[in-house]
Formats: sequence, structure tokens, C-alpha cells
Amino acid sequence: MNDLDLQALANWLADKWPDGCDLQTQRISGGQSNPTWFITWGANRLVLRKKPAGPILPGAHAIEREFRVQNALSGTGVPVPRMLYFEADASILGTPFYVMERLEGRVFADTTLPDVEAGDRREIYLDMARTLARLHAVRPDQIGLGDYGKPGNYFSRQIAKWSRQYVESDGPRIADIDWLMDWLPANIPVDDGATAIAHGDFRLGNLMYHPTEPRVIAVLDWELSTLGHPLADLGYCVMPWNSSPAEYGGILGTNWMAAGIPSQTEFVSEYYTTAQRTAPLLPFHKAFAMFRFAVIFIGIADRARAGNAASAEAADLGALAPRFAARAREVLASTPSNIGKTV
Repeated sequence: MNDLDLQALANWLADKWPDGCDLQTQRISGGQSNPTWFITWGANRLVLRKKPAGPILPGAHAIEREFRVQNALSGTGVPVPRMLYFEADASILGTPFYVMERLEGRVFADTTLPDVEAGDRREIYLDMARTLARLHAVRPDQIGLGDYGKPGNYFSRQIAKWSRQYVESDGPRIADIDWLMDWLPANIPVDDGATAIAHGDFRLGNLMYHPTEPRVIAVLDWELSTLGHPLADLGYCVMPWNSSPAEYGGILGTNWMAAGIPSQTEFVSEYYTTAQRTAPLLPFHKAFAMFRFAVIFIGIADRARAGNAASAEAADLGALAPRFAARAREVLASTPSNIGKTV
């Protein structure tokens, strides 16, 4: 369903790079959303990313937003690949797509970083914190993204959005998600007015690091990005410390400290050394991130049942929804009266 029409692609590439020839493609494994390929066209080394085939939810798989935000961030100090072309004509490859430069680097699927030296493990995590802070320091209106989302009331709008998506799913009901749908809107911290470009899926697996240095050279997969509260991203980014390796690659229960990985407190502190002034991270923000992630997994399971998931493992990942909802409640239960406390 997500295979490329190679002749149509070659014709399109020839129009953009007439000197190219000898098309080569390689499907990139991983990821549950927009199908992605490495493309070689003569001397041009590219990445092509497109919407999946089949019916999709309104607003989902918004590759036009991915292209726009990365293009706008070019030159800001936030590392992103160079955007080359966006193609809205779905008749070419079946769905809209865009092409960007291909960078050479490392993407770590395993958050325990087993093949990395201990000193580099620490710096890989800390540079992730600094990179997130640099993103949140960018003023959206100064790079043409002042209309990239609605400012203010971010958590109330997001809780309503993901609750609606959960309710509209034809999958089974999950008691912990039902509980979070009631608890979260009743416990939103006072809105401090902080607005930033929120990536929406900022985690180790969506970062590319230098081939040999523990330094981020690209932030990838911007489909869920919008104007939002920076603590939504930060709460999401600390999930590895609050989930196990079987739960989409957490580090809870592993010997991560001896391996050189910094603590959650150190990671958050590193973020705040670079970030603009913002409110403290609370258990609410972590629970919200896990609730949202649980609903995302429900959407993955729904697409798997419909037959248009971007990965063969999508059906298995749907089983993670109740586990992340349970983890959210664990985070809240471990910190009674948590709204006014920092962590």
C-alpha cells in the first residue's frame, strides 16, 4: 500500500534535477506515521516523506506542517535538515510528499545506548535537553510561525483533542484512560502564558546525532508540532525514566545510572540552564504526556486494523496504550498533592 511508483518518482525527480539518473530507493524502517525513504538520484542523496495511503483522520499526517516548520527553523540554531521541495499533487505518488536533504549521522533506537561509551551516553542525553531548550527559545512570530497554532490554554485544548480521538476510536475502552480524561482537565496548572514551538514527539529516536560526536545534528519527525506549552515537550521527553524498555524503549528497571545516563533531575536541570524562563515541570505534565502517548498508540492500532499503518509492528504497539495510561497514574500516585510541587 505504501510502495513507491518508481517511474512516477523518476519523472518527478528528473524535472527537479535534470542531470540525475539511476534511481535507488530504500524504505526507512521504524516510525508509525508517514512512510519515509532514502532516495538516491545521481549525485543527489535525499529523503522522501509522504502521507500514508488510505483513509486518515482529519489533520493527521500533516506533512505540509512538517515541511513548513523545518523550513522556518533553518538558520535559527535548531538543527533541522534542509527542506528542498514540497509536492501537494497527490496524483504523482498517491499522496502528497516532500523531499529534504539526507544527513549522515546516528539515530539511536535503544534509549539505553548499549553501543556507546559511558561518557558519550551522558552527553547524548544532555545535548538532547539543550536542543529542546533551544527550540523552545525560538520566537515563533520572528520566523513566520506566529499562526502555527493557537496560543494559550494549550493543555485544555490538547486534553480535549486527545480525549475526543480516544472516544472516536472503535477499539476497546481502557479504564485508566477514562480516569485520566476526568482527572487531567480538573488539575491543569494555572496558565503561565508560555508559548513555544512544541515538537510534539521530542525523544531520542527522533534525533540524529553526529557520526562520531555526542551532538544533535537534526531534529526529525515534526508531524505533531504546533504552538504549545514547552512543558508538554519536556514532560514527554522524560518518559524514558518513567517507563520500561518493553514500553517503547524506556530505561526504568535498567542499570542506567551505572551506564552513564544522567538522572531525570540532571536532565531537567540541563534543560533549564538553556531554556527561557518558564514554570517548573510537574507530575501533571508527565501524566499528560503519557495520556497523550497512550491515545497515539490507540490511533496506531486503529490504523493497523484498517490496513494502512506505516509499520508492520503497528498492531503490537497498540497494546502499549493501557500500559502508558497506567504509568501516568503511577507518576501521579507517587507524588500526592502534586500540582504545587516541582520534580
